[in-house]
Amino acid sequence: MIPRARATGRALGYQLFYRLPVPLRRRLVRLAVPKYIVGAVALVRDAEAKGAGRILLLRQPPGHSWTLPAGLLQRGEAPVVGAARELYEESGVRLAPERLRPAVPNAVVHAKGWVDVVFEAEVPASTTELTVDGAEVYEAAWHPLDDLPRLSRATANLLAYYGIGPRAGDTPPVPPSGS
Repeated sequence: MIPRARATGRALGYQLFYRLPVPLRRRLVRLAVPKYIVGAVALVRDAEAKGAGRILLLRQPPGHSWTLPAGLLQRGEAPVVGAARELYEESGVRLAPERLRPAVPNAVVHAKGWVDVVFEAEVPASTTELTVDGAEVYEAAWHPLDDLPRLSRATANLLAYYGIGPRAGDTPPVPPSGS
Protein backbone atom coordinates (compact mmCIF):
# COMPACT_ATOMS: atom_id res chain seq x y z
CA MET A 1 0.00 0.00 0.00
CA ILE A 2 1.26 3.49 -0.86
CA PRO A 3 1.43 5.90 2.08
CA ARG A 4 -1.20 8.64 1.82
CA ALA A 5 1.31 11.52 1.63
CA ARG A 6 3.19 9.83 -1.20
CA ALA A 7 -0.02 9.10 -3.11
CA THR A 8 -1.12 12.70 -2.72
CA GLY A 9 2.26 13.94 -3.94
CA ARG A 10 2.05 11.71 -7.03
CA ALA A 11 -1.49 12.89 -7.74
CA LEU A 12 -0.39 16.52 -7.46
CA GLY A 13 2.59 15.82 -9.74
CA TYR A 14 0.33 14.27 -12.39
CA GLN A 15 -2.12 17.17 -12.17
CA LEU A 16 0.69 19.66 -12.75
CA PHE A 17 2.18 17.59 -15.56
CA TYR A 18 -1.10 17.33 -17.49
CA ARG A 19 -1.64 21.09 -17.23
CA LEU A 20 1.58 21.73 -19.14
CA PRO A 21 1.38 22.36 -22.89
CA VAL A 22 1.66 19.14 -24.93
CA PRO A 23 4.99 20.08 -26.59
CA LEU A 24 6.56 20.69 -23.18
CA ARG A 25 5.16 17.40 -21.81
CA ARG A 26 6.64 15.53 -24.80
CA ARG A 27 10.06 17.10 -24.19
CA LEU A 28 9.95 16.16 -20.52
CA VAL A 29 9.00 12.58 -21.37
CA ARG A 30 11.81 12.32 -23.95
CA LEU A 31 14.29 13.46 -21.31
CA ALA A 32 13.03 10.95 -18.74
CA VAL A 33 12.47 7.72 -20.67
CA PRO A 34 14.97 5.39 -22.34
CA LYS A 35 15.71 5.97 -26.01
CA TYR A 36 15.58 3.16 -28.55
CA ILE A 37 16.73 2.86 -32.13
CA VAL A 38 13.98 1.21 -34.18
CA GLY A 39 14.70 -0.94 -37.19
CA ALA A 40 12.41 -2.70 -39.64
CA VAL A 41 13.24 -6.24 -40.75
CA ALA A 42 11.85 -8.34 -43.61
CA LEU A 43 11.87 -12.11 -43.19
CA VAL A 44 11.09 -13.30 -46.72
CA ARG A 45 10.49 -16.96 -47.46
CA ASP A 46 10.48 -18.74 -50.81
CA ALA A 47 6.83 -19.65 -51.47
CA GLU A 48 7.93 -22.50 -53.76
CA ALA A 49 10.50 -24.15 -51.49
CA LYS A 50 10.10 -27.76 -50.45
CA GLY A 51 11.20 -29.29 -47.17
CA ALA A 52 12.49 -26.91 -44.51
CA GLY A 53 12.11 -23.93 -46.84
CA ARG A 54 14.38 -21.09 -47.92
CA ILE A 55 14.82 -17.48 -46.85
CA LEU A 56 16.24 -14.42 -48.54
CA LEU A 57 19.57 -13.30 -47.08
CA LEU A 58 22.00 -10.52 -47.95
CA ARG A 59 25.77 -10.35 -47.86
CA GLN A 60 26.74 -6.82 -46.88
CA PRO A 61 30.07 -5.14 -46.16
CA PRO A 62 32.45 -6.29 -44.90
CA GLY A 63 31.07 -9.45 -46.53
CA HIS A 64 31.96 -12.09 -43.94
CA SER A 65 28.41 -13.02 -42.99
CA TRP A 66 24.79 -12.86 -44.13
CA THR A 67 21.89 -10.75 -42.84
CA LEU A 68 18.18 -10.19 -43.37
CA PRO A 69 16.93 -7.19 -45.36
CA ALA A 70 16.62 -4.51 -42.68
CA GLY A 71 17.33 -0.92 -41.79
CA LEU A 72 16.48 1.98 -39.55
CA LEU A 73 13.12 3.66 -39.78
CA GLN A 74 12.94 7.18 -41.10
CA ARG A 75 11.40 9.77 -38.80
CA GLY A 76 7.63 9.23 -38.69
CA GLU A 77 7.77 6.16 -40.94
CA ALA A 78 5.46 3.24 -40.14
CA PRO A 79 7.48 0.07 -39.43
CA VAL A 80 5.75 -1.95 -42.16
CA VAL A 81 6.50 0.80 -44.70
CA GLY A 82 10.13 0.84 -43.56
CA ALA A 83 10.39 -2.94 -43.94
CA ALA A 84 8.96 -2.77 -47.48
CA ARG A 85 11.32 0.12 -48.35
CA GLU A 86 14.41 -1.64 -46.99
CA LEU A 87 13.47 -4.89 -48.76
CA TYR A 88 13.29 -3.05 -52.07
CA GLU A 89 16.40 -0.91 -51.53
CA GLU A 90 18.57 -3.84 -50.50
CA SER A 91 17.29 -6.72 -52.66
CA GLY A 92 15.18 -5.23 -55.45
CA VAL A 93 12.11 -7.12 -54.19
CA ARG A 94 9.21 -4.68 -54.32
CA LEU A 95 6.26 -5.60 -52.11
CA ALA A 96 3.41 -3.37 -51.05
CA PRO A 97 3.39 -2.94 -47.26
CA GLU A 98 0.04 -4.77 -47.21
CA ARG A 99 1.86 -7.92 -48.41
CA LEU A 100 4.01 -7.93 -45.28
CA ARG A 101 2.45 -9.36 -42.13
CA PRO A 102 3.69 -8.92 -38.58
CA ALA A 103 5.90 -11.77 -37.42
CA VAL A 104 5.25 -13.26 -33.99
CA PRO A 105 6.80 -11.71 -32.01
CA ASN A 106 6.47 -8.56 -34.08
CA ALA A 107 8.90 -6.50 -32.02
CA VAL A 108 12.10 -7.79 -30.45
CA VAL A 109 13.66 -5.47 -27.86
CA HIS A 110 17.42 -5.90 -27.59
CA ALA A 111 19.39 -5.12 -24.44
CA LYS A 112 21.70 -2.72 -26.27
CA GLY A 113 18.96 -0.13 -26.90
CA TRP A 114 17.38 -1.06 -30.18
CA VAL A 115 14.11 -2.62 -31.27
CA ASP A 116 13.58 -4.73 -34.39
CA VAL A 117 10.07 -4.72 -35.82
CA VAL A 118 9.86 -7.85 -37.95
CA PHE A 119 7.54 -8.58 -40.87
CA GLU A 120 7.16 -11.75 -42.93
CA ALA A 121 6.24 -12.43 -46.54
CA GLU A 122 6.40 -15.23 -49.08
CA VAL A 123 7.37 -14.76 -52.72
CA PRO A 124 8.15 -17.30 -55.44
CA ALA A 125 11.94 -17.30 -55.78
CA SER A 126 11.87 -18.58 -59.36
CA THR A 127 10.11 -15.42 -60.60
CA THR A 128 11.51 -12.90 -58.12
CA GLU A 129 14.44 -10.96 -59.52
CA LEU A 130 17.07 -10.01 -56.95
CA THR A 131 18.98 -6.78 -57.60
CA VAL A 132 21.74 -5.35 -55.41
CA ASP A 133 23.76 -2.16 -55.70
CA GLY A 134 27.20 -3.67 -54.98
CA ALA A 135 27.94 -0.96 -52.40
CA GLU A 136 25.47 -1.41 -49.53
CA VAL A 137 24.75 -5.02 -50.50
CA TYR A 138 27.19 -7.33 -52.27
CA GLU A 139 24.84 -10.22 -52.86
CA ALA A 140 21.25 -11.36 -52.28
CA ALA A 141 20.40 -15.06 -52.41
CA TRP A 142 17.93 -17.70 -51.26
CA HIS A 143 19.31 -20.07 -48.63
CA PRO A 144 17.84 -23.35 -47.32
CA LEU A 145 16.79 -23.12 -43.68
CA ASP A 146 18.53 -26.41 -42.93
CA ASP A 147 21.84 -25.23 -44.48
CA LEU A 148 22.25 -21.54 -43.71
CA PRO A 149 25.51 -19.71 -44.48
CA ARG A 150 27.50 -17.91 -41.79
CA LEU A 151 25.07 -15.39 -40.27
CA SER A 152 25.92 -12.14 -38.55
CA ARG A 153 25.53 -12.43 -34.78
CA ALA A 154 22.56 -10.03 -34.79
CA THR A 155 20.83 -12.00 -37.56
CA ALA A 156 21.44 -15.36 -35.86
CA ASN A 157 20.05 -13.98 -32.60
CA LEU A 158 17.00 -12.48 -34.30
CA LEU A 159 16.21 -15.61 -36.34
CA ALA A 160 16.36 -17.66 -33.15
CA TYR A 161 13.18 -15.92 -31.97
CA TYR A 162 11.45 -17.57 -34.93
CA GLY A 163 12.98 -21.01 -34.40
CA ILE A 164 15.38 -20.58 -37.32
CA GLY A 165 19.13 -21.03 -37.52
CA PRO A 166 22.01 -22.15 -35.34
CA ARG A 167 20.92 -20.21 -32.23
CA ALA A 168 17.26 -21.31 -32.30
CA GLY A 169 17.51 -23.06 -28.92
CA ASP A 170 19.80 -20.48 -27.28
CA THR A 171 17.53 -17.45 -26.84
CA PRO A 172 15.06 -16.72 -24.08
CA PRO A 173 11.52 -17.91 -24.72
CA VAL A 174 9.59 -15.86 -27.24
CA PRO A 175 7.43 -13.35 -25.36
CA PRO A 176 3.68 -13.79 -25.76
CA SER A 177 2.13 -11.70 -28.54
CA GLY A 178 1.24 -8.22 -27.40
CA SER A 179 4.29 -8.03 -25.11
